[in-house]
Amino acid sequence: MTLREAALVAGIGYLVAFVFGYGNVRRDKLVVRGDAATTASNIRASESRFRVGIATWIVVLAADVVVAWALYVFLRPVSESLSLLTAWIRLVFVAVAAIAVVNLFSVPELLRSRDHSEGFQPDQRNAQAMLFLRSYDFGFNVGFVFFGLHILGLGYLIVRSDYIPIVLGVLLIIASVGYLIDSFACILSSSYGNNEAHQLVFAIPAIISELSLTVWLLIWGG
Repeated sequence: MTLREAALVAGIGYLVAFVFGYGNVRRDKLVVRGDAATTASNIRASESRFRVGIATWIVVLAADVVVAWALYVFLRPVSESLSLLTAWIRLVFVAVAAIAVVNLFSVPELLRSRDHSEGFQPDQRNAQAMLFLRSYDFGFNVGFVFFGLHILGLGYLIVRSDYIPIVLGVLLIIASVGYLIDSFACILSSSYGNNEAHQLVFAIPAIISELSLTVWLLIWGG
């Protein structure tokens, strides 16, 4: 595989992840933090939308596997060992995130199936559903620690390379710091996850850096 082919595969994989990631944003709008009854009602009323969100996560994680491999090939000339390590760290993220997504399958089953709800009052079922949703969040907080390390390694490799703009590497390194701060803040503080403004601050560098890398890979990479 040539560098140009690897860049195209990585860019297309990133593009797929961006497009299908929008489905997860739509699913998240069904969840009302701190309100189990409203959340349960939203999911019951839009179960198909919730399940589409799960399906899009599966597509995104599959695309991440392809991106990890393609970026390894693309950055192998810089450092084969570090490029391989960076790819493996992204695969660890995929594995942790996949385990987190499994929690989502239990939510609609719990809310609509009598087989899973015998002996539980409606409020208890709603509370259990919220617990599965929180477990999903916690899983991704752990996963994004590894993703942040992957982005850090990716940025370092790009800075060291002589065929990729250094500014892309610097942007990724900045984004990696945001990923790590955001993830550990969610883990260490129970109230941090409710502050969407703080999360947005750290999300903006990630979106700018990874979207810039995607465009560069598709048009000029290799």
